[in-house]
Amino acid sequence: MAPTTIDLRSDTVTRPTPAMREAMMAAPLGDDVLGDEPTVQALEAKVAALLGKDAALFVPSGTMANQLAIRAVCEHGDEIVAHRDSHIIQYETGAPAALSGCMIASLEGPGGLFEPSQVRAAIRPKDQHAPVSRMLVLENTHNKGGGTVWPVERLSAVAAEGRACGLHVHIDGARLMNACVAAGVAPTAFTSSVDSVSLCFSKGLGAPVGSALAGSTALIQRARRFRKMFGGAMRQSGILAAAAIHALDHHVARLADDHANARRLAHLVAGIPGISLEGAPDAIPTNMVFFTVAPALGSSQEFCARLARHGVAAIGMGTSRVRMVTHLDVTAADIDRAGAAIAAAARGA
Repeated sequence: MAPTTIDLRSDTVTRPTPAMREAMMAAPLGDDVLGDEPTVQALEAKVAALLGKDAALFVPSGTMANQLAIRAVCEHGDEIVAHRDSHIIQYETGAPAALSGCMIASLEGPGGLFEPSQVRAAIRPKDQHAPVSRMLVLENTHNKGGGTVWPVERLSAVAAEGRACGLHVHIDGARLMNACVAAGVAPTAFTSSVDSVSLCFSKGLGAPVGSALAGSTALIQRARRFRKMFGGAMRQSGILAAAAIHALDHHVARLADDHANARRLAHLVAGIPGISLEGAPDAIPTNMVFFTVAPALGSSQEFCARLARHGVAAIGMGTSRVRMVTHLDVTAADIDRAGAAIAAAARGA
């Protein structure tokens, strides 16, 4: 991307702040595989406490965190219950099948959310002909659903139903802190009712690399073995863990700025001919803005290519849907420039 580009493709594109770089350089280091990496251990303890779990494990990516949870819980031939637009289905390259031999029973529901009754209806009979229903995955915030936030009471009810059906309940919390800031609650409001949770540091929190998986001590001990098997064990990873610690200490409250910028962008997009905003501008839940382009404006990919010539980067999702994500490297002034660029691209300029 050119230096002047306003990059709204994802909140994964952020660069470490100067203060974060200083924290990374100052981090005491060891060897995490040999069990003496002090900064990683400090991060894992911090995450476990934050999420109300016994233990946590630092891993390279959100995909690995989710897949470690699946591998640690499921056996080959088991089935996972999840929304059809879940990240584990749409963006993890078939890993539940490839790494853990699992099927997925997919549920419908607006915004990536569903009801307790749907969970119970998806449970397989205990029969030799059927896979074993083993796990329930809830994504919060829900990416493809529009950055939606699970209401705490609804998530708790769905999780309780899953547990009553004998399922291990996991939150894919890649953007969990966005959900907490938007809902005005502590992470434990969401996590106390589930068995495990993943959390990404490299999205809205602005760290360059890393995620964590939290759960019971037994789960994390088992996941640590599979982390090694999957190639995710790292050595002097305290450099990366220090960035994650800095992000948790300094970049959580400011997520509200990203949410405000997303609503600002939505207001600018809403009045542009040929563009249909998903949802009302003031109802944008977190840091994602989705809209569809009319056929006269070409496909979403063609529209994004035209937009790039105006210095704005976005991602086309499907034939006509466009996603834009705000983050700490995007200012309110950038949003205003982006709105003008979207209007120009819609005019065919």
